[in-house]
Amino acid sequence: MPRLKRPIARPVFSGPERRYVISLRKVADQVLTLVRGFDVTDPGVVPRLRNVLEKYALALEPWAEATAARMLAEVNQKDRQSWQVLTAQMSRQLRNEIDQAPTGQTLRSLLAEQVQLIKSLPLEAAQRIQDLTVERLSDSRRSSELVAEIMRTGEVTRNRANTIARTETSRAASVLTQARAQHIGSEGYIWRTAEDSDVRPSHRRMNGRFVRWDQPPKLDNLTGHAGALPNCRCYPEPVIPET
Repeated sequence: MPRLKRPIARPVFSGPERRYVISLRKVADQVLTLVRGFDVTDPGVVPRLRNVLEKYALALEPWAEATAARMLAEVNQKDRQSWQVLTAQMSRQLRNEIDQAPTGQTLRSLLAEQVQLIKSLPLEAAQRIQDLTVERLSDSRRSSELVAEIMRTGEVTRNRANTIARTETSRAASVLTQARAQHIGSEGYIWRTAEDSDVRPSHRRMNGRFVRWDQPPKLDNLTGHAGALPNCRCYPEPVIPET
């Protein structure tokens, strides 16, 4: 087995994440506006409200594609920059291989996933309202309490938007890093955390461990690589063959 070396740590992706959060919160705000346009004290309006939210999800697609594409372009550029710093230590052949890494399909897959996640915001809101309405028929709580829960749909959607933006920016970075690393023969990476008090215990225990790309670990009943789990701020530090 050849000697191995590790590249520098991935740069912080706070800029793309922050802009993605701001963009997705606009969807949550629009969901709240739509909900407020209906008298939710009348269960009969719920089918119409759900229909409006579903139509909004369909209308979102072009905007979702453009918004996700911007985020992915930023993340991809930052990932390329981190590799460019490293390539000064590599052979010309390896530098060329990194430049030619087949990230196009990876980006297309990521884009399709992001569009579906963005469209899921109003769809999940519609489902939540439907579930609460059904609950109203069998729940002994006062109608005003359930109406209040329906009106919290905007807040719930906003929280979901925040989670999607944070998770997906980090996941995109990890997936692109993996694509480039595996293209040049990397078998795995060193798990790195943010090394602060907010790191989850299960992720803290992974810090410094070698992980194979083809064997993502299972943490807290979720399987995924560093940076690819919900709200995970960890990142993979690829191990590449010595040249």
